[in-house]
Formats: sequence, C-alpha cells, structure tokens
Amino acid sequence: MSYNVATAALGHTDRGEAAEHWRHQSLRPPPAGNLIFEKEGVYLHTNAKRSNQETSIPGFIRVVERAGVPALEWSPLEDEGHSAPAVLYSRKDGEGGEEDMNFDPGYEPDWAIVSSVKKDREHWAFSLPLSELYSLRRNRFSLGRNFLVLTSKGGHPLPPLHFHRGGTRELLRALHHYIVLDQSPVDGRLFLSYPRGTHDVSQPFDKLQFLDDGGSDIVSRFIHDPYATTFGGFSKVTNFFRAALRPPDTPVSRTPRDPNLPSHPDDEPGFELITCGVELGPRPDVTRGKPLDKWAECLDSEGRVKNPEKIKELVFRGGVIPSLRKDVWKFLLGFYPWNSTTKEREDILRAKTDEYFRMKVQWKSVSEEQEMRNSLLRGYRSLIERDVNRTDRQNTFFSGNDNPGLTLLHDVLMTYCMYNFDLGYVQGMSDLLSPILFVTQNEVESFWCLTGFMELVHQNFEESQEAMKKQLDQLSILLKALDPELFDFLDSQDSGSLCFCFRWLLIWFKREFSFEDILTLWEVLWTRLPCDNFHLLIACAILKSQRGELIGSNHDFNTILKHINELTMKLDLQGILQEAEAIYLQLVQCKDLPLKVQHVLGLYIPNSSEENSPDSQSSETQRLLSQSEAGAASPYVSTHP
Repeated sequence: MSYNVATAALGHTDRGEAAEHWRHQSLRPPPAGNLIFEKEGVYLHTNAKRSNQETSIPGFIRVVERAGVPALEWSPLEDEGHSAPAVLYSRKDGEGGEEDMNFDPGYEPDWAIVSSVKKDREHWAFSLPLSELYSLRRNRFSLGRNFLVLTSKGGHPLPPLHFHRGGTRELLRALHHYIVLDQSPVDGRLFLSYPRGTHDVSQPFDKLQFLDDGGSDIVSRFIHDPYATTFGGFSKVTNFFRAALRPPDTPVSRTPRDPNLPSHPDDEPGFELITCGVELGPRPDVTRGKPLDKWAECLDSEGRVKNPEKIKELVFRGGVIPSLRKDVWKFLLGFYPWNSTTKEREDILRAKTDEYFRMKVQWKSVSEEQEMRNSLLRGYRSLIERDVNRTDRQNTFFSGNDNPGLTLLHDVLMTYCMYNFDLGYVQGMSDLLSPILFVTQNEVESFWCLTGFMELVHQNFEESQEAMKKQLDQLSILLKALDPELFDFLDSQDSGSLCFCFRWLLIWFKREFSFEDILTLWEVLWTRLPCDNFHLLIACAILKSQRGELIGSNHDFNTILKHINELTMKLDLQGILQEAEAIYLQLVQCKDLPLKVQHVLGLYIPNSSEENSPDSQSSETQRLLSQSEAGAASPYVSTHP
C-alpha cells in the first residue's frame, strides 16, 4: 500500500490522488535525493486492536527531500528477499471479508478487525508529501510505546506507526524544519500541520509537547492478576502494562511559553520541564542516626509517650532496634494512641481482642454449603490460601509445611475481609502483613497493625487504581524537577511513564530490599516524616543512583525494565534513605520551587482563591527553610522536652 511519491514530483494537485489512494507497490530504499531523517524499528500496525507479529510490520520511517519536495515515507524491511505480508481489512459488521480501503485503523481499537492475511501480496509502504499532511495524532498504545497516526488533508488516516525503539522526538524535530505543528484547542493529543510561512513560524519546538501525558491518566485499568504480573518478573510486568493500561483521553491544558524567553534548540518536544529554569541549588549532606534503643525513658509515670514527635524523629533518623519494634510499631500504626496511658492501653487491647474474634467467628462459622453460595468469600479464601503458601517462605517464621505462622497469616487476612468487605483481599496484601506478623508474633496485634498500615495504602489496591495513577504522576513531577536529563532519557526510550516503578509504590518496596531492611524502611515511612510522600523521594533516589548506568548504556524499553528488576536485593538502604532526605532538603530550600512540586511534598495546599496566584507561598516551606538554616535542630520536629 503506498501513497505514490511520484504524484508530488509530477505536480499532481488532486489531493484525492496524491494523498488518499492506497497503491499496492513496494518502496525500495530511497533513490537519489536528500535523506533528512531515517529511523529503523518503526512498525506499521495493520490491526488497531491487536499487536503481534502477524499484524505489525517492521520498517523504516524517513523524511526525504526530492526535487525540493519534502515527504514522509515508510517502507518495510525486507525479510530475506521476501515481502512482508499484506493485510485485508473488513468492518466488524462487514460480510465476506470484503476489502475496505477507507477504514480508520488508527485510534479506535474496536473499529476494525483483520479478515485475512495473504503472504503473497506485496508489502505495504507509503510516501506522503508534507504539504499534504493535515494532522498528527500522538497516542500511547500502552505505557510502553508511543505511536503516531498521520492524517492527510483528504481526511484519511494512515495505519498507526509504533516506535518500538524510540525516535519520535527526532522525527518530529526533522518535520519541524518544514512544517509547523500546532496543538488542537479541543484535543490535547491532536496537532494540526501548517506549511512554514502560513502560521506562527516562531513557535518554539519545545512548546509542542507531543508525548507528555500530563499525568491525566497514567493507569486506566487494572484487570490482570497483579501478583503474577506486578510481583512476578518484569517480563510479565511489561505484558501487563501493555495489555491492561490505556492512554489518556482527556485534553491536556498547557501554559504557553513566554515569547520573550529564548528558545532552546536542544530541548525535546513532549517535556514540560517542571523546573522552569529554576536552579535547585546544591544538595545538602545528610547523615543517618542511631536507632531508637530506649523506650521506658520515653514514657511518663502513667505510661504516656512524653514526646511523640521526638520519637518519630528518632525512628525516621535511625529506625528501631529489633527488641523494641513490637512496642513502637503499635504506636506508629495507630493501634495505640500516642497519649494513651498504660491502663488505657490494657482496656484498648481487651476491646480490640473481643472485636477481632467476633469478626473471625463470622467467617469461621460459614459452612461449606453456605460458602458454595457466596462466590465472593470463596474467591477471597482461594486467593489467600494461594498467596499464603508463597509469601516469605524463606523466612523461618513462615517456612516449612504446617507452620503455625502460615495459619496466622491466613486467619488474619480472612478476618480482614470481614473488617473491610468492600475491599476484601487483593493479591499483595499478604506481603504487607508478613513483616508485621513476624515482629508482633501475635494474631490480634498484627491484625490491628495491618488495619493501620492499610489506612495508608488501601487505595493502592482499589480496582480503579486512581491512587496508583496519582503516585506515578507525582513521581514524574519530582523526577522532572530533580533531573530533567534523566527523565528525558527515560522518555526517549518509551519509559517516561515510569511504569517499572509500579511494584515499588504498590507494596512499598517490599520486593526490592531484604526482609530486615524492609522492617527498617517501613518504620521510617510510618513516621510520615519529612512528608507523606517520602516513598516517592525514595523512588527518585533509587533512579538517581542508577543514572550513570541508565544514560551511559544502550538501554531500550525492555532492557530498562530488566535492569530495574535486577536491582532487587542489591540496593543500599541507608544510602538510599540519605539520598532521599537530601533530595527533600534540596527541594524545600529552593525559593522558586514550582507549585506542582510543592503539592507533592505537601508544602503548599491551595484554596480556591490562591490556586492560581503566582505569589502564593507555603508557610510550611518557610518553616522548613528557617529550620534548615538553623542547622543543629531537627528540621522536622520541635525540640521541646
């Protein structure tokens, strides 16, 4: 299939002939002419609903100038002298597989199906004069790969082009020499093409932002088995994201670039550099402290914690020694109020014990016959039994057959289904319970500590996955501010969505660090210091630690996923915590920190009248800045006794 490049060279003016007729002919490597741009690994996808070897044809995308006429061309690779298969299409409601040359194969995945594949047809190719290009629509088929849909001025789109090896920005840069692409005011993903001289030719290239999803919808559905995909291997994670996650459909609102500012020719489209030219300043040195090793001294005569904020600061700075975790964790996770007396805690324990066993009796008393009529409970039990048998079995507390620790793990999770039946059990929750049960070694206490933990992360497991969308978006905001070059590189390899961080955020790095390190990391995070989103700064610190390896190597989408997956059990927790805290201090010391970053760090919460005010400044930011300048005192808590 080909738009015939000869039509432009011979002076044809009928756009129907020049840009709408598909021709079954081969485009060999370009003849004599000026080759402006060429990129291999661009696949023409002949089926908008599926993506596999039968429906995608590898090839070259080129910008070629012949006789002064620039054109965009795609031609398939030759496979040992044989042509790639051609594909016939039919509408879903069509009959007899009748070929339809005017269907829309681009971005409505339920529109068309493949009716037949014929190996003896000549391969597909096209050449479209840039003067005939009407629009370019950018999309993400999944979180992994970008694709573009070109539409001629006659209104007919070409099959989508998927950039499996990156190169979209380079192509768009080459096109920008000949045409101006302007974002549609009604669709943030659609860009209209104008010849140079007929539009605002001074429009800076980095304003175009083709591939920036704006955080509007990073994750739209979570429909596959999260344990087998997210927790398995990143090969599975890749398939999970590509199959389950769809691109955003909402327009993206953007602020025009100041025309008085100089444009930067090296800036890539698709990246709204959130730093906006702000210098973050040096990253301060941070040292970790000793773990909390005295508890009785922290209590008054009636058993109240004398200075909860100081305790949180000590835990944040160094964690807790193992022998004290059983006591301290109950406060960190809300089982006991910080201001409760010893007597009050005894009363709380009795009441919570009674409540726990009332809920446990509810599922224990369900007969097999009743359960056969309760598919939801039956499903929860099946998932729990499967996950319990593969959760932290290398730990002696859960190892071996008929281990009482496994029974406790099962019973606490089943009881949680009674406590929160709307959420029930979702795969991955066993990973959150096992360290708590290991520390408390008590069924009732571990249950109520789990409920406290789930108060922090339960939204991660909700079917809508809105919390995961938000966190991935926030992580992108932070990384863009901290290291635009690293973010730029990741996006150039179709990894700008940071989907490889999904597992990190879902279960708080449970699979990335050793079991003992997780005990320390979680108690640090439970302090909620220095901000609620400190886990996102930890993710940034991990990515920053891999900066040289990622940018300095020839990584693509798949090898980036593989590299990140192989970091498991190889990360230095104390170094990561130091770097994450240093990043936080570096950000809060920036006097012109963008509001989006302030929002993520909890430094600025706009109200309706302040949200759009450029002069708004968080009092929390000022407090932290003044405390940081003070030096010796903790930057997070007061020092009153």
